Amino acid sequence: MTATPVIELLYAVVTIVFIVAGLTMVGMAVRAYVQTARTAMLHLSIGFSLAVAGAAATLISAFYNDFEGARLLLLVKSGFFTVGFLFIIYSLVVYE
Repeated sequence: MTATPVIELLYAVVTIVFIVAGLTMVGMAVRAYVQTARTAMLHLSIGFSLAVAGAAATLISAFYNDFEGARLLLLVKSGFFTVGFLFIIYSLVVYE
């Protein structure tokens, strides 16, 4: 087995763990929003959802395109993560 398939497998495993952890955080934030009706929790769930969407889209696209166009993949992932983290920061700023 060469190094490239091992790296691709590790990338997939780590990303799937990130997605599961992220979706867990989304669920917790949504539950907190339902229990407290604080919009900060809604913003928090949106932020985590965007980060998870970026990771999932990058993972799927990377394997679909045989890891071609890495710069575009990184741009998409960074874009989703950046907007997601802005929502997370906003949720912390407006939380009372």
